[in-house]
Amino acid sequence: MITPGKALGWTRGLRFRLALSYLIFFSILLVLLGLLFRQVLSGTFQAQMENVLEEEWGAAKGYLRTGPEGPNWFYDEKDPDESFTVRRVQRVYMLADTQGNKLQDSAIYDSLGIDPPAEIRSILQSGKPAIRVRTDPGGVPYMIRSGLWVDHDGHKYYLAIGRAVDYNDQVIKSFTLDYFSWVPLVIVLSGVLGWFLAGRALDPVNSVAEAAQKITHSNLDVQIPARNADDELDRLIEAFNHMMTRLNHSFEQIRQFSTDVSHELRTPLTVVRGQLEVALFTAQTVDQYRDAMADALEGVERLSNIVRALLMLSQAESGQLALQKTEIDLADLVRDLVDQHQIPAEAEGVRLSAAIPSNCSVSADRIQIERLLSNLLGNAIKYTPAGGSVQVSLIPGVDQVKLIVEDTGVGISPSHLPHIFDRFYRVPSADAEKGLGLGLSFVAWIAKAHGGTVSVESTLQEGTRFTVLLPSARWPVLPHETPAVPVPERVH
Repeated sequence: MITPGKALGWTRGLRFRLALSYLIFFSILLVLLGLLFRQVLSGTFQAQMENVLEEEWGAAKGYLRTGPEGPNWFYDEKDPDESFTVRRVQRVYMLADTQGNKLQDSAIYDSLGIDPPAEIRSILQSGKPAIRVRTDPGGVPYMIRSGLWVDHDGHKYYLAIGRAVDYNDQVIKSFTLDYFSWVPLVIVLSGVLGWFLAGRALDPVNSVAEAAQKITHSNLDVQIPARNADDELDRLIEAFNHMMTRLNHSFEQIRQFSTDVSHELRTPLTVVRGQLEVALFTAQTVDQYRDAMADALEGVERLSNIVRALLMLSQAESGQLALQKTEIDLADLVRDLVDQHQIPAEAEGVRLSAAIPSNCSVSADRIQIERLLSNLLGNAIKYTPAGGSVQVSLIPGVDQVKLIVEDTGVGISPSHLPHIFDRFYRVPSADAEKGLGLGLSFVAWIAKAHGGTVSVESTLQEGTRFTVLLPSARWPVLPHETPAVPVPERVH
């Protein structure tokens, strides 16, 4: 049995693991999101800077022209917009011929390092602009765009312009520092939240554990209140409550069974003991001893029947009672059993008849089917008053065979109908020989073991109808076998 300390320790361990799993997952998610945002921010800044350089490249092409002294900047110095645009481009630029010889450059570009002629020729031969980042001696990064420039007269040159990107890098570094500075605090707060949520989530589990600790043989009706959340924990609670209901029902049956068995065993034992004591102290002749022994044997036989029924039920429930299926003629079997029950039916003043086809093949265990039908016939005869009737019908079908046992007896109350197939259940009756309540349990088990079903319909003081459905053996029924052949009734 789990002690409270162990149960609480297990809960704490599970709560810790849930909170830790949540914390690890959330921490990894935060780091990945930070890296993703940093990458997106860096890509956005780079795209913006490339667009700016593209605009400035277009402006440079408009102001650079080739004059008598070679390429030079031509713009209206009195126009503040043109002057500002040209000066901004001239801050970081370099102009060279197609052989890589420098023609013009700015002081900042010179500090970055003049492009080697081989690199210039390589860029010009590629026919595509080149984008690269270079750093000046002070550590300030610059994005450089370089490529082929053709003036209005068709002269070709190598042009490179640049812009400082230190502000972009500073923004990215600032974001990275700020973001990952807050991450530890967010992780701690998330851990606290995860611990709290895990505790709330495990409350129903704790309730189940506490309820389980309180369960004893005397309070199997313990139920855990539902949370009405319709989630996995609610299904766990529902399953636990159903389990407790089934256990309580089973224990009640066992208690009732113990009482019934005690009573059933006590009576024949008392009779046997009494007969033997009488024979021992009072019998004088052989006939008296013989009568006492005969009465004792009747009591022993009753004890044997009880023990045999209990043993058979135990074997059936544990799977030890294996079916020995063979192809049998169910019509012939029903006909024989109806004929065998004619004598007890006549003794009770009950008319027993049957409507049976000539042939009805099924794959079944003959002994168990005999037991099923004998139980149904015995009950029908036993609970049908004198002058009543019992009708047995066998109806073959393509997939199923229907066996019906119908009587005009006392009937069964609607409150008892749902329980009559339960083990050890007995409908209250004044009959002292009503048995242990195992017969219909066997009927239900035999039908289920054969892949069939059994159902009951009953009305008080009108009669009861049991219907057993069994799988057919798939052998065709001949045309002349279809009509029902009544079993002759014995003459009273």
